[in-house]
Amino acid sequence: MISYIGIGSNQKDPVKQAKQAIEALKTLTNSELTKCSSLYCSAPMGPQDQPDYINAVAEIKTQLSALELLDALQKIELDQGRVRKDNRWGPRTLDLDIILYDNQTIHNNRLTIPHYGMNTREFVLYPLHEIAPNLSLPNNTLLSQLVSLCDKNGLTKISDIHHNK
Repeated sequence: MISYIGIGSNQKDPVKQAKQAIEALKTLTNSELTKCSSLYCSAPMGPQDQPDYINAVAEIKTQLSALELLDALQKIELDQGRVRKDNRWGPRTLDLDIILYDNQTIHNNRLTIPHYGMNTREFVLYPLHEIAPNLSLPNNTLLSQLVSLCDKNGLTKISDIHHNK
């Protein structure tokens, strides 16, 4: 199965958190990290009184079921200091989300795939498009169509940020 994982952090050196998460994805059982986008900087989605986020999307090939993959991702989050709180869009050391799991649609009490917010989130769409420009979603929508309709809202590749300083 090919799965796409969203990576986000805005606490405790977010660039380092994202890079550590990418390294951790390389060690997943019965899985192989095959691609990873650039790192991007994005404004927080929820309360604006928090630092900007660092985001990326990784592609992995896995033999894990979707729920086994979710468990493995949550372990990585915990290992990197994630504390789950009621504040849905608050600051966090690390957030790993299964964006897509092969061409499957999954709805259960623990998991919704495709990820419920992916169609409108620039910090998911642009990094995903970077590594899978010809991707078609389970409902046959082309990723490139979603990207063309999504404002960047200030989303910037980290390399662009360093160039501008």
